Amino acid sequence: MALLEITKLSKHFGGLAAVSELDLQVEEGEILGLIGPNGAGKTTLFNVISGVYRPTSGKIIFNGEDITGLKPSMIAKKGLVRTFQATTLFDEFTVLANVLIGFHPHAGIAIWGALVGTPATRQREAALVQQAMEILDLMGIAHLKDELATSLPHGHQRCLGIAIAMAANPKLLLLDEPVTGMSREETAMVMATIRKIREQKGLTIIVVEHNMRAAMGLSDRMVVLNYGRKIAEGSPQEISENPEVIEAYLGAERYAA
Repeated sequence: MALLEITKLSKHFGGLAAVSELDLQVEEGEILGLIGPNGAGKTTLFNVISGVYRPTSGKIIFNGEDITGLKPSMIAKKGLVRTFQATTLFDEFTVLANVLIGFHPHAGIAIWGALVGTPATRQREAALVQQAMEILDLMGIAHLKDELATSLPHGHQRCLGIAIAMAANPKLLLLDEPVTGMSREETAMVMATIRKIREQKGLTIIVVEHNMRAAMGLSDRMVVLNYGRKIAEGSPQEISENPEVIEAYLGAERYAA
């Protein structure tokens, strides 16, 4: 059984179908690339899957459970976690503090215990710091733990954003344009980090990315959207040679030329 199974999913805004009758399966342990031209519905699909938007119709099954229409916090607690195009960080907090904040929804520390500093609370806090450092080490930024988030280079800020998502202990991680605006060196660093996450943590990952070279190099399998509909699915090689995909990106006239 697929980890994520989407059936006949649609999201309408007035008369506009941002996502239309979409069927999609994501297998456990794979990296799926989700690509398409601007306005194809990729981020809308992420928003529906993660509970930001309620679908107009259709069904979303995650890890064998129907999560259609659940609130984002409930979906995240079930292990489906996302990042956003704009990295959301607590700029004036340290790198380590940012990841610790990511633990907050499921930290298991009672408010009274936190206020009075009980031994159990201190023990739990120490365990969270250790877990946070393990995540930062996996992301390759443990040496920056005491730096303020606002002082980090763009690539490291994106890695920190993924680290915060990792603090939620995801089974499925949705990455929305993880290498947008990066230099070639930064892109290579983040791509390598994403591969390492999959290999070491066994995570399933869906990546929305406008950088086609990065998307092709990162994904095991790709799905292409255009005007909210799936127009192609296959290996990166198959997608790169698909006439309908080329037409969607370049236009029929340029493709014919």
